[in-house]
Amino acid sequence: MRKKFALTLIAAAFALAPLARAAEVTPERFKQLHALIKPAAAEEKWAEIPWLASLWDARQKAAAEGKPILLWEMDGHPLGCV
Repeated sequence: MRKKFALTLIAAAFALAPLARAAEVTPERFKQLHALIKPAAAEEKWAEIPWLASLWDARQKAAAEGKPILLWEMDGHPLGCV
């Protein structure tokens, strides 16, 4: 009971606390952040693969070369799976 009450008080304190204002991002800080999150060349090897957008074309090519197919597929909205 005490634990639940304490957690409720903590949650209420966070809910009522004023929102912290985000620090302004300077051009120099933006460059640092961009370098930090930008994928390295070694992380983008998948982009070097000659992907096919047509499943039928992929099936024909795979059959001709005796190779399997990797199907990379997503469902949902094209701007994000919502």
